[in-house]
Amino acid sequence: MKGGPFRILLKLSGEAFGETGGGFSQERLARIASEISGLSQTEIAIVVGGGNIIRGGKSGWLDRVEADTLGMLATIINAIALRSYLEREGRKVIVQSAIDTEFTPRISPREARSALHDGAIVLFAGGTGSPFVTTDTAAALRAAAIDADLLAKGSDIAGVYTADPDLDPEAELLSEITYDDYLEHRYLAMDQVAVEICRENSIPIEVFDFRVPGALARLAAGERVGTRIAG
Repeated sequence: MKGGPFRILLKLSGEAFGETGGGFSQERLARIASEISGLSQTEIAIVVGGGNIIRGGKSGWLDRVEADTLGMLATIINAIALRSYLEREGRKVIVQSAIDTEFTPRISPREARSALHDGAIVLFAGGTGSPFVTTDTAAALRAAAIDADLLAKGSDIAGVYTADPDLDPEAELLSEITYDDYLEHRYLAMDQVAVEICRENSIPIEVFDFRVPGALARLAAGERVGTRIAG
């Protein structure tokens, strides 16, 4: 184990940056940067999604491989935009990508861990670099690679429900669930493969609503703010 400060791998859905297919919201980017930059005593790495630009396999109008490729490129755009806003907050930021570009170096867990130790924020882009794989899975892989203490998935849902709350008014929000129960019931709040990776590496997961002001800071302080998936 790494020892030292608490280390979080934050998975941010693309929708946190703006509406699906709508690009960016400057207001949302500024809020995200403010929330994250305030965690000065926490080591934080971030895997960004690309759903505000394109939803990959859900696009419906492209071949799946091409759609996923566009989705991976969208995460790079989001990472570069977020870096700019975080730097305005005075934070040192590095971006690493699973896809070769002229603007982003390749992912290096060793360099990422070193940067985190030195107080930088690390943004992981490009998903896993392969189609047919979600950014949830990329987040679990990066969390294991950097020895994260927690994988925090911030999206627009409060946590794991017993059913889809949009369809079932009796759906209950779970405060805690084991990896095995999550996988057995095949809940949809987190990719199944991602949960399996976290189980194998004993990395707890917190699924929470990132839109709630201060939720990330409370999580970094040790509070529960959503649903905890653990052993």
